[in-house]
Amino acid sequence: MPDLSASLHKQDLGHLRIIAEFWGLELESTDAEAALEELCASLLDLEAVSETLEILPADARSALDALVDAGGRIEWAIFARKYGEVREMGAGKRDRERPHLKPASTSEILFYRGLFAKAFFDSAKGSQEFAYIPDDLLEIIKHEGDALSLSKGREAHEGEKAEPLGRAATPVEKAREIPATDHILDDATTYLAALRSSRSDCQSDLLEDWQPDLRLQQILITAGLIKKNVLQPEAVKKFLEVPRAEALILLYNAWLASDTFDELRLMPGIVCEGEWKNQPQVTREFLVNLINDIPQGKWWSIPAFVKAIKEKYPDYQRPAGDYDSWFIKRASDGQFLRGFAYWDAVDGTLVKYLIHILHLLGKADLASPEEGKEATAFRVIESKVKSQKSDDLRPSTFDGKINVASNGRITVPRTFSRAVRYQLARFCKWDEPKGDDYFYRVTAESLKRATEQGLKAGQLLAMLVKYTNGTVPPAMVKALKRWDANGAEARVESLLVLRVRKPEVMEEMRKSKAGKYFGEVLSPTAVIVKSGAIQKVMAELAELGLLAEVISDK
Repeated sequence: MPDLSASLHKQDLGHLRIIAEFWGLELESTDAEAALEELCASLLDLEAVSETLEILPADARSALDALVDAGGRIEWAIFARKYGEVREMGAGKRDRERPHLKPASTSEILFYRGLFAKAFFDSAKGSQEFAYIPDDLLEIIKHEGDALSLSKGREAHEGEKAEPLGRAATPVEKAREIPATDHILDDATTYLAALRSSRSDCQSDLLEDWQPDLRLQQILITAGLIKKNVLQPEAVKKFLEVPRAEALILLYNAWLASDTFDELRLMPGIVCEGEWKNQPQVTREFLVNLINDIPQGKWWSIPAFVKAIKEKYPDYQRPAGDYDSWFIKRASDGQFLRGFAYWDAVDGTLVKYLIHILHLLGKADLASPEEGKEATAFRVIESKVKSQKSDDLRPSTFDGKINVASNGRITVPRTFSRAVRYQLARFCKWDEPKGDDYFYRVTAESLKRATEQGLKAGQLLAMLVKYTNGTVPPAMVKALKRWDANGAEARVESLLVLRVRKPEVMEEMRKSKAGKYFGEVLSPTAVIVKSGAIQKVMAELAELGLLAEVISDK
């Protein structure tokens, strides 16, 4: 970047004198070239810089810090959006209106002190205008900033808690509480069991209707339980066998540390296109740190929290505040959400999305004005939303009892062992859960599927005997033992049967082309029609001069 002299060489004598006035200097030179040399010699003095920075207004100091943190330059469009424009005016108008005495923006405060300039530089997006600190002045500011903590925005002293962003929730915002749960563990067990079966389409109508949460799928992947849509046996075994509190921590820690779990690309309602890259783990860590500053156990306003982030850290996930190179469009109408104008639709929504993930992982309660309304408040459950040991969490209970009915229906409480429910799911057909209970049924179809996976009905019987204290109904014991010995001994089928009034008619049909579509003969006047052949049989019958009616049970 240019040095101070090169940055000011186009300025007239009047502008140079304005800068000198703010630095407490009086220029003796009467022409611009000599005055510039005189001014630069005085400005590039450590003591002078220190004194000027000490009396710099807080908002101007914050803007200067941002430039220092960005390596000395920021795209002018981004800088001006946050800190305001510098009004363009000639020397005559400037001398009449004296804008430096009534600055219209933070940018003007810095500009009329010579602390930054504007120029075009080459960038990855081509030639662009930047706000920048002259190189030689930047070095002195950085040196002085080490002592004043300028480069890091004057972080709080060690042990001093930062002020939380936003405000406490109002009574309306927290009217309807939605407590956090550990039910993600139960959904995870269901999903893992479906994958283990390798034929989830055969499980039941429940699984056909139940679509696992995309967040859950990605969390299980980041936790190492699934890799390329294949279960990792050892990791799954550990996850299912540890106490619920420890399993929840396992999922939470995996999410918190993941650099592949990308909240932005998982957000519903938007589509991310192109090869641009974001930094999800860095963004997540930043937002979690802001959440950590919120008082423990206190209901906090989500809209106010998001608004405060927009005001203080609008570029929290955007390198150098870039709102143009990320191709994000609204799914509903294909509208591209480019530019800062769409901050609420993308960046603001991401903050809310992360809070909902904390709720999913049992780390934050939510609240809304009324049922069915968007959450407007949240409350962090733990003292800090960070990696924790199981001793730090609310205790989980492991109780309940498996009930087995003589018709093969099995009831498993949600709080029962997840490892047992996972195994039961491999042997049984799934029914829809109700309340805190899961329901399974032992059927010939489910046992056949289990056999294909190398399982035996005797293993299911042993498990049921163990976890019901030997109260398995005798009929179920008998059925499972007979299955292992004989397999399916009865069959219920839906068949198409052709019936005629006289055996002579049946004999005539069997000798015709229709005969090849017949299956098992049930009687002299009845025969089974092969699957899918009814229309062909009807056509052949018509050729023989026989018109048949089809009777449906629908």
